[in-house]
Amino acid sequence: MWSSSPLFAQTIMALTHNCSPMARNGRRVGYTAGILAAAFYGLNPLFALPLFADGMDAWSTLLFRYLLSVPLLGTMLYRQDIDLRINKREACQLFLLSILMAGSSLLLYLSYNYMSAGIASTILFVYPILTALLMAIVFGERMHWSVGLCLALATLGIAILSGWGDKEETHVSLTGVVLVLFSALAYALYLIYIGRGCLRSLPSAKITFYILAMGCALLIAGVCAQGHLTTPHGWHWGYSLGAAIFPTALSLALTGVAIQHIGSTETAILGALEPITAVFVGVTVFSEVLTPRSVIGILLIVVAVTIVVSRGKGKT
Repeated sequence: MWSSSPLFAQTIMALTHNCSPMARNGRRVGYTAGILAAAFYGLNPLFALPLFADGMDAWSTLLFRYLLSVPLLGTMLYRQDIDLRINKREACQLFLLSILMAGSSLLLYLSYNYMSAGIASTILFVYPILTALLMAIVFGERMHWSVGLCLALATLGIAILSGWGDKEETHVSLTGVVLVLFSALAYALYLIYIGRGCLRSLPSAKITFYILAMGCALLIAGVCAQGHLTTPHGWHWGYSLGAAIFPTALSLALTGVAIQHIGSTETAILGALEPITAVFVGVTVFSEVLTPRSVIGILLIVVAVTIVVSRGKGKT
């Protein structure tokens, strides 16, 4: 069981403790965190789509997703006796990160109005490519041939999962594609900035707490400007709470842990596991059919992630 695994326990502990990336099992903790973060974030459509189908708009859905996650993280930090004080420089960087994160999430949700969530969520995963390219161009990070191979395999796998090359013509809205691409760019910048800024010394859960709290303020301002808010009712609260826990609080905090231990590029590549979670949810929850092309796409992504993890073990 994962709950009894020492590595799993170290990963969870890293949420509220500033573990050194050079510590024993540091890279293993990073890979475990990255895989869990990807799996949890892939649950996003599971909680969001039922809310959209019942009339909640993107702004309201995202606002309550953030609002419910803040007290959860605050309680975690309080129980661990984590000091919540931050300086002005950290506050400025956290605010910038909150803009990138809230913007990425909102643009993805808005794209659901123009295309299916499956296609939108799959197109989103160009962000590992954007992350690797930006790290190479802006910061001069040397791209090992194995990283390029992993990006190619993961991209091909995601393209196959999205229906690329299917004989049946698929009509995709240009507006939807643009929204998703900007969402991917915002998330790539988020991954890079959180790994390059002055926040690396802070516990990941603390960083996530402030990003979500500031994101709430931004979303409240947006809702007020629109003059429209859809309040959850009945079973809506269950889906909103699920969205707050898994693809928000846990996923973002674990992403921070992964970046601290293995860097932005490899964390982004591990994010290619997210469409696999979406396929699993579709088959088990929404009774979708697992086709041979889906299996091929999944295998390509698994191979890409395996190469990343194996390369990381060689560095340890």
